[in-house]
Amino acid sequence: MEMNQVRFFLAICEELNFTRAAKRCGVAQPSLTRAIKRLEAEFGGPLFERAVGSSKLTALGTLVRRDLAQIARSADGAKRKAELYRAEHTPSHQPNGGANAQAHIRNGRRSPGSRGRTDRAFDAIGNGVIANAG
Repeated sequence: MEMNQVRFFLAICEELNFTRAAKRCGVAQPSLTRAIKRLEAEFGGPLFERAVGSSKLTALGTLVRRDLAQIARSADGAKRKAELYRAEHTPSHQPNGGANAQAHIRNGRRSPGSRGRTDRAFDAIGNGVIANAG
């Protein structure tokens, strides 16, 4: 199961129309339909009764709707937490003003945990982007 399938399913539940749901999700209707068919194959049955111009949930669709809505809410919550974490842990928010990051740049070392890649945030500090932003 993929998050886009969950979001497409929920959009169809609200719109009761594949075309309007696709437009709302910013995808082509055939893409949305293929994603729902893959989800139905995974669940082992149809989620919607399709009719020209409208759709309605099947018993299986009704059964899984609440769970899929919870998955979407949990994913959104996790994303918000990650964004807050990143915001709170950027060098400009560290107590020493990012001095450790600047020392790594001056000494030509890579940032801790970067696995051989220079961290973009550290690059930005070294180039004066963040230092001059304040």
